[in-house]
Amino acid sequence: MLTQILVVDDEPQILRALKTILTANQFKVTTASTGTEALTLAAAQPPDVIILDLSLPDMDGLMVCEELRAWTQVPIIILSVRDSEKEKVKALDKGADDYLTKPFGIEELLARIRVALKHASQVKGIQQTIITSGALVIDLSRHLVTLSGKEIKLTATEFRLAAYLASNADRVLTHQAILSYVWGFEDSDHTEYLRVFIGQLRKKIENNPNSPKYIVTEPGVGYRFITYE
Repeated sequence: MLTQILVVDDEPQILRALKTILTANQFKVTTASTGTEALTLAAAQPPDVIILDLSLPDMDGLMVCEELRAWTQVPIIILSVRDSEKEKVKALDKGADDYLTKPFGIEELLARIRVALKHASQVKGIQQTIITSGALVIDLSRHLVTLSGKEIKLTATEFRLAAYLASNADRVLTHQAILSYVWGFEDSDHTEYLRVFIGQLRKKIENNPNSPKYIVTEPGVGYRFITYE
């Protein structure tokens, strides 16, 4: 069965281009040009991924994202001309899984779709207890982290931070989302606190903490844990 993608954009040329390209890459594509149409289609024919523009004629894409998250965990990739860090953080905090700025490269979009589908399959299936990225292995059930077979000693908070990032591998997590999950902070006024712990964690798991490969920074937005074969 083909993977179904719902593309939501008010620009006809964008809809046509994406439908052509994604169909050529073996996806089944439906399109919507308004937020209302998108919500109706998503409910009637639940897609596997939604590609969502923020500037829609009837309602803001952030509202569409928020309404979708009230009843579905389908991966949502924002595709928008809005490129400010503030807009990206807003979208991710509303439940979007990823954010691409127009103009975009089709190969990058395809890669983001693959990552979104991979993450969705992990959520639907049995939760992973062992997460592997290259030489790094995080065993969630045993609270054990190894690098090239050598155990890495982490504090309880460092492990909780590493486990949360790894459990959402290849997905952007905002400062607020991490602070809320790991420490229970209700606001984002503790980003410096988070930065310190990220620095400590990198020193323990990265070969070169100044050029991290596992925990990368999304400037002004948050962090992303990268998985490697």
